[in-house]
Amino acid sequence: MIIKQAMVLAAGLGTRMRPITETTPKPLVQIGGKPMIDYVLDALVDAGVETVVVNVHHHADQMETHLAGETRAEIRISDERERLMDSGGGLTKGLKLLDQDQPAFVMNADLFWVGERADEPSNLVRLAQQFDARHMDIAMLCVEQERTTGHNGKNDFSMADDGRLTRYVSGAPNPVVYAGALALMPRLFDGAPDGPFNLNIYFDRAIAAHRLFGTDLNGQWLTVGTPDAIAPAEAVVARYGVGR
Repeated sequence: MIIKQAMVLAAGLGTRMRPITETTPKPLVQIGGKPMIDYVLDALVDAGVETVVVNVHHHADQMETHLAGETRAEIRISDERERLMDSGGGLTKGLKLLDQDQPAFVMNADLFWVGERADEPSNLVRLAQQFDARHMDIAMLCVEQERTTGHNGKNDFSMADDGRLTRYVSGAPNPVVYAGALALMPRLFDGAPDGPFNLNIYFDRAIAAHRLFGTDLNGQWLTVGTPDAIAPAEAVVARYGVGR
């Protein structure tokens, strides 16, 4: 399966990144001379995505100006200036700007990876190949703690041999971290609340229905949540020879 549409969640306030985010939206914070959201857009375009919805709220004008320079894909803006919608509410609103009958990627604007193996399909291509709406509500990119930079050490899920995910509990086998990329059908959110809500509600529903699955990430995953996390992330980017 080739997924040609996506949404990038980019409307957060970035409070832990202050004082940087007092003047710059977190997705535009540069790592290795390149805004974090550009790593995300690069991965989507390389996987064949042609249309990307990006939600905006904090320093929305800066976000729109930056995204206006993206020519490789059609960018559609989901405007949350008047009301920040949280992850689930923002996703529900933004997905309405995409084809409801075609699968979509969902990515966080401030989570990305480097160092994918050149002899294998990319992480997003493999995620698209795994996703099967007949048996899954959501397919999720996951990573082991050992291949994370800037993470808090918390495991999110336990992955079974067939890829099925359950919430991690201490001592459970095959612990993994959610790597900020999903494949799903937009219609999954038909009937969702109009206001703000957390996306974890839908993760738990999918787990209860045995319809949440994971794909292992290749490479090193980075999360940059505080100013102190910038230098370690830039060291990883430099080691893999990416960035600008």
